[in-house]
Amino acid sequence: MKHADSGDRKRQQFRKTSSVLTLDLIHNNNNRMDEAVHMKILVVDDHTLIREALYGVMRELRDDTTIIEAPDSLRAMRCIEENPDLELIVLDLYLPDGSGFDLLAELRQRAPTIAVVVLSASNDRDDIVRALDLGALGFIPKSTQHEVMVSAFKLIFSGGIYLPQEIIGRSHSQPATQPKPARLPSAVELGLTERQREVLGLMMQGKSNKMIGRVLEIAEPTVKNHVTAVMKALKASNRTETVIAATALGLGTRKDAE
Repeated sequence: MKHADSGDRKRQQFRKTSSVLTLDLIHNNNNRMDEAVHMKILVVDDHTLIREALYGVMRELRDDTTIIEAPDSLRAMRCIEENPDLELIVLDLYLPDGSGFDLLAELRQRAPTIAVVVLSASNDRDDIVRALDLGALGFIPKSTQHEVMVSAFKLIFSGGIYLPQEIIGRSHSQPATQPKPARLPSAVELGLTERQREVLGLMMQGKSNKMIGRVLEIAEPTVKNHVTAVMKALKASNRTETVIAATALGLGTRKDAE
C-alpha cells in the first residue's frame, strides 16, 4: 500500500506496516469513478485505527490507489493544495482543530470537483442530512461492519450515494426499534414513470439538474418538472430528503429504480 503522510512522526509510525494500496477507479466525464486508472485518496482523521481499517477496505476493492493522510483540517487543506489530482476525500466530522462540517463547506467552495465521503462516529440523522446538504456523496458510521463498508465504497465508486439503512429508515419521531413494513413500495407503485426513475437515479448520484439534462438529453425545465414529481411521490421537500427517502425504500439499489 502506497502511503503519503503530512508529518514526520506519522511517516515513521506507518513505515513498517505500510504497503502499496491502489485502486483502479476514476471519475468519467459525469464525475463517476468507474474507469480503471490510478486513484489518489485523502483520509482526514486523527485516529490511527480508522486509517488502518480504510487501508484494509481499499485493499479488498482494488490494488492501485495511493492514500494520503491528514490528522486535522489545516494539514488536509495543505494536502489538497499539494495534490491537485485527488479524487476522493474520506472525512471525519470531529477533528482536533475544528468541525468536519466547516471543512466540508470549505471543500465545496475551494475543491468542488473532489468527491467527499463522511466517515464518522456519529449516527445522528441530522448529521447525515447536514453532510448531504453540504455536498457529501455518502455517510458511513465508523461502527459499520467491514463487509458493509466495502459495499458502501463500491456503491460510491460506481456513482451512487451511500447512507446507512438502519438510520435513514426512521424519522425523528420513530424509535429505532419500530418494526419496518413487511414490504416496501416499488418506484412503479409510487407512481414514478420510467423517465422519473431515471432522474431519481441521477439525483442519487449527486448530479445537478443541468447535468441530468445533459445525460438524458432533455431540457433543464423538463428536468425540474420531473424532480418536482419525484419529490412529491416521495413526500420530500428538498433534494436531500429525496435521496434519503429513496435510499430508505431501497430505490438506489433495486432494479425498479434504474
